[in-house]
Amino acid sequence: MIVDAHTHIFPPEVLEQRERFWDGEPAFAAIYRDPAARMVTAEGLVEAMDQDGVDVSWALGFPWVQESHARLHNDYLAGAQEASGGRLRCLACVHPPADWALAEAERALGMGVKGLGELAFYDSDLEVTSLAPLCDLCAEAGVPLLLHTNEPVGHRYPGKSPMTLASLYRLIRNHPQTKLVLAHMAGGLFFYALLKKEVGQALANVWIDTAAAPFLYRPRAYGLAVELLGADKVLLGSDYPLLKVSRYRRELASPEAGLDPDSLALVMGEAAQGLIP
Repeated sequence: MIVDAHTHIFPPEVLEQRERFWDGEPAFAAIYRDPAARMVTAEGLVEAMDQDGVDVSWALGFPWVQESHARLHNDYLAGAQEASGGRLRCLACVHPPADWALAEAERALGMGVKGLGELAFYDSDLEVTSLAPLCDLCAEAGVPLLLHTNEPVGHRYPGKSPMTLASLYRLIRNHPQTKLVLAHMAGGLFFYALLKKEVGQALANVWIDTAAAPFLYRPRAYGLAVELLGADKVLLGSDYPLLKVSRYRRELASPEAGLDPDSLALVMGEAAQGLIP
């Protein structure tokens, strides 16, 4: 079972007229104003899945600032999941600080989506307070919340936020009952599982995904994450259409990654299948 736990799909109208969605949406404009920044519909994602031998994908939303854009996208995600014949597990998204965020998240979960994601703060540190009701909602519903994270050091790139690991850790500590999936290798937070006190226990309900990791880390990072967190806590995520699963398959199976067959099977899909059946 191959499960890609981090992909993105957009409604056809966003692909066809992306410039119409730039105004009032600074994060969307920053990432997608470049015409080389690819977007796909659900049909495009499923086609890529068939080419790469992927059985199931988690298809994520975008943290639109405007409620109408969020509703459009979440409606599309719910419909795409229903029409996919079990191939897609869709996660709806909202802009956490918005006064409409919680109600829209509740509406989306009511339509049958499998969680929330990819929640993100692209121009500031994580707002732990505004994330709290969404974390509580996911905990009550028993569904995961997938959060954009990134390494706080190193080179700049579109979508890299000025987040701190201190804020991320505070969020985790505040919400031990929430199934948190931290994108992009959790910004390196997994390294601190080596600390003797507290952190290992705090990360008990946390998963990380590999989205964009080939651009960021040497393959050894996968092996270290598995060693420190366990293979059942590391999820294959391609960030498709940014990268294809075949790129990750090569890196995860490489001698530098150092994963044994059982660990590789967990990362490539068994762990994600257990989180969202």
